[in-house]
Amino acid sequence: MRRNPVNTPKSAGAKAISVLLVDDSAVVRGLLTRWLEAEPGITVVAKAIDGVQGVRLVEQHKPDVVVLDIEMPRMDGLTALPQILKVSPKSKVVMASTLTHRNADITLRALSAGASDYTPKPDSGGLANAEDFRKALIEKIRVLGSSGPAKTTGFRPKPKAPVARAKRPQPASFSVPQAIVIGSSTGGPQALRDLISVIGPRVNIPIFITQHMPKTFTVVLAEHLSRNARKKVVEGCDGMPVKPGGIYLAPGDFHMTVRKAGMGTVIGLNQKPPENYCRPSVNPLFRSAAKVYANKALAIMLTGMGQDGLEGTQSLHDAGNRVIAQDEASSVVWGMPGAIANAGLAHEILPITKIGPKVLQIVQGK
Repeated sequence: MRRNPVNTPKSAGAKAISVLLVDDSAVVRGLLTRWLEAEPGITVVAKAIDGVQGVRLVEQHKPDVVVLDIEMPRMDGLTALPQILKVSPKSKVVMASTLTHRNADITLRALSAGASDYTPKPDSGGLANAEDFRKALIEKIRVLGSSGPAKTTGFRPKPKAPVARAKRPQPASFSVPQAIVIGSSTGGPQALRDLISVIGPRVNIPIFITQHMPKTFTVVLAEHLSRNARKKVVEGCDGMPVKPGGIYLAPGDFHMTVRKAGMGTVIGLNQKPPENYCRPSVNPLFRSAAKVYANKALAIMLTGMGQDGLEGTQSLHDAGNRVIAQDEASSVVWGMPGAIANAGLAHEILPITKIGPKVLQIVQGK
């Protein structure tokens, strides 16, 4: 029985997205091929059993997207990645990784080295029923491999009810923020690294981050960001007191919020239903920040697929808070920040290299 295809943004007659699979498992290669070939507008042009063969076939076919396994004989994915990007700079690479601490660490290193995205995959015994993996992989391939400006095309779910442009006049001046809230998804680990490297060591107000990631990956992301921030970045825990200068990351599979507790503020975690198909979702964090910090928060929306965080940003904007969105040119996918910009909620739209210096100015009251 043929599966229902994932939402297809490409018009009829458009060039198919070419995909090259690099995986040492014949079972995985066969299953992914069946999945992808069943999708309109996607074609598998070649399959490789290891990184050595993968580099050669990528150079030959110049595919739109390469799905690259991490653990392979002769040449692993991390070693093959820079060679693939050298022989085919326009190819987008999606790292495929099982949910282990080691593979999560390698995946984040691959993202820093130029991979566009990743998708966690179940082990070979669970692949046959891995519907979430199938949908996520196809969606990423469609967005990254679409013709035209790759950062703006692809799957963008529309809200059930259109979000109106903010009618509140923009304040002539903003309050100095007492907290920073950040949302990110596809391309987020790289963008967070760049941003936290600048603001982490120099900002003494709490920073809250929601990045779309599974739980094993958020553990490792916190470790990586700690090195960039030159201080500890922690996964939020329910009831954890918020400290000045603390950096808190939403753990995978939990929505993270903030709430008042006595004279202070604490982290809240919950497993309420996903929002915009995401848990953690940016919306709960942003909505709660608007309640706790009123007009004394700074919202930053970084690169990401879809439009998660749009509703929460509306709440922060309406409360009188400043909103910064990453620009299209520096985003891997201009979905989440693009939704903010298109709704008229962004006060600044900046490349990632300029967001950090701007934040430092803002928290200094400039």
